[in-house]
Amino acid sequence: MLRIGLVGLGFMGRTHLENYVRLEAEGVAIKVVALCDIDPVKLEGNAVAGNIDTGDSAIDFNLYAKYASVSEMIEKEQLDYVDLALPTYLHRDITIECLNKGLHVLCEKPMASNPQECAEMIEAAEANGKQLMIGQCLRFWPAYVYLKEAVEKGTYGNVTSGYFYRGGATPTWGPWLIDKEKSGGALLDMHVHDIDMVNWLFGKPGSVSCLARNVVPGSGYDVVSTNYLYGDGKVINAQADWTLEGDYGFDMQFRVNFEKANIIFGASGLKVNLNDAPGFSPELSPEMGYYLELKYFIETLLAGESVTTASPASTRETIEIAVAEIASADQHGAWVEVK
Repeated sequence: MLRIGLVGLGFMGRTHLENYVRLEAEGVAIKVVALCDIDPVKLEGNAVAGNIDTGDSAIDFNLYAKYASVSEMIEKEQLDYVDLALPTYLHRDITIECLNKGLHVLCEKPMASNPQECAEMIEAAEANGKQLMIGQCLRFWPAYVYLKEAVEKGTYGNVTSGYFYRGGATPTWGPWLIDKEKSGGALLDMHVHDIDMVNWLFGKPGSVSCLARNVVPGSGYDVVSTNYLYGDGKVINAQADWTLEGDYGFDMQFRVNFEKANIIFGASGLKVNLNDAPGFSPELSPEMGYYLELKYFIETLLAGESVTTASPASTRETIEIAVAEIASADQHGAWVEVK
């Protein structure tokens, strides 16, 4: 049985906890034994709303040991892995601390603020013989998994173009999110999901051209549009905007065109439009990526295997692309090589 310590009980930490409770109830060999957060109110179970409905089950927070210090938690508890649902600027240091204590780590996205920090996290995992996975949940989201399989298998021929988008209101569930130095703004916190998809689906582009704008005082780039250059000439663009206030809500979508079909995903679901036959909606798992990524990580650890679907080397590449996008945006859209 895997004994888990969960660090951070904001929107995503609470989402993870709800899924762990469900997995335990389903008979998966795990047990959440400890919770950690510097905010005592969150440790008592007060939920934080986010930009997507991930469920709101009743959880008895008295079942868990509670800590305000990660160091104290990992010293006092007999843990197998820690789940870090923390602000981006804390990812490197606390991930490395936990790995050095002989614990596996699931760390929320984005992996870190820059590729060097990512490399240090990977080095710590390798040095300690422990698994590290970054919570790039779209790699487990059924609609995106279907798209990945279509790209890899060439089901509808080669990709000719693609568009990825997500948008919503400025986040209010943590002041650090609109602090450029702590979150990297919408580009690194929200847009990173679609950067990761571009990377996962097509590999690292040679160069990027990014137009972006700061809207929220003190934040990073809040509105983003990036073009990705590939040697085969496919036209790929990804956009993000977290300044959509009022009744807009939250939206994520993609449109990918192949030689023989196009695949569209949005609020109404996934649709495959064939060039020479009627379109159809594939049957997909109803599960959210959050549940599926946690289940995958747990099953990987229980089997004594290595993370492959969201390997730390791959998610580091995503940060390399993000850093190139920021450099391009700083130069008003100049093409910047991805290193």
